[in-house]
Amino acid sequence: MPRKQTVEKARKAKRAGEAPTTQAGEFVREEIEDIRRGKHGARSPRQVIAIGLSKARRAGVDLPPPPKGRAKKATRRSAKYAYEAGQHKRKTRKQPRVSRAVTEVLKQEPRSSASRAALSRQTKRAAARRPPSERSAAARKAAGTKGVAGRKEAARKAARTRARNRRKAA
Repeated sequence: MPRKQTVEKARKAKRAGEAPTTQAGEFVREEIEDIRRGKHGARSPRQVIAIGLSKARRAGVDLPPPPKGRAKKATRRSAKYAYEAGQHKRKTRKQPRVSRAVTEVLKQEPRSSASRAALSRQTKRAAARRPPSERSAAARKAAGTKGVAGRKEAARKAARTRARNRRKAA
């Protein structure tokens, strides 16, 4: 069950015209916090993100399940169920035994999957898998929304990062 505060933040993001993925980000952030606090664990950073997205779908964020070829069949089926539940197109049944079993299993999983390093590795892998055309489209969009000063600042930051990475490599 997501916190009231998280649902409110997601609603606020929706009112501000943010994308569904941005709204869902609040739920992913909450999941990361839960794991870091020790509420439960996760097998991998991907699972942390998946649990957060599932919570978002069930809470009514308009985030359709991934298309065929993007995720496993089981993942798509699970996402479809969560999405329909959130859009009030399906009644959810309470299954206390299943819920308890899942919680117990998650409690035995490592907490390190929500560490900064693990999430960073996951993000880098995801970016590497993205085709260059998508990356440049994102860059163009960012450039269009930043303005001159913002672009200049971003360029300086990028230059600093490159220099730092060169120093590390040397």
